Amino acid sequence: MSRAKGATAAPTKSEPSRERALELAESLHAMGPIEVKRFFGGFGLVMQGVQFAFVMKSTLYLRVDDTTRPEFERIGATPFTYATRVSNVKVASYYQAPVDAMDDPHVLREWAVKAYASAVGAQRPKPAAPRKKRPAQAPT
Repeated sequence: MSRAKGATAAPTKSEPSRERALELAESLHAMGPIEVKRFFGGFGLVMQGVQFAFVMKSTLYLRVDDTTRPEFERIGATPFTYATRVSNVKVASYYQAPVDAMDDPHVLREWAVKAYASAVGAQRPKPAAPRKKRPAQAPT
């Protein structure tokens, strides 16, 4: 299907999430360059190859770990959940960003730095490449 020259595509469901992710990446620029990449039905925030947050339905979710999760729970933040045909699935490694962080770029950056550290800490080290066996040498 072709479009008339100059016509734009109809906005998709993910457009508000993409725009929100781009705004957040811009407001977090002091952390370093942040890429916005497609992530299932939303958009991930990625720095130095590590995803530390994502935006789904215009809501920001930040990566947590065992150290930061209690901070999120203490302020009443909830984990990311999604529905399947059978049940609701809770993703305990990402929590909704605190409300006050969405109103203050400095507070947002503090939470995002913690989320980035959690994401880096969660990366599994790559297994060492198997060593090649050398052919046996004949005795001299």
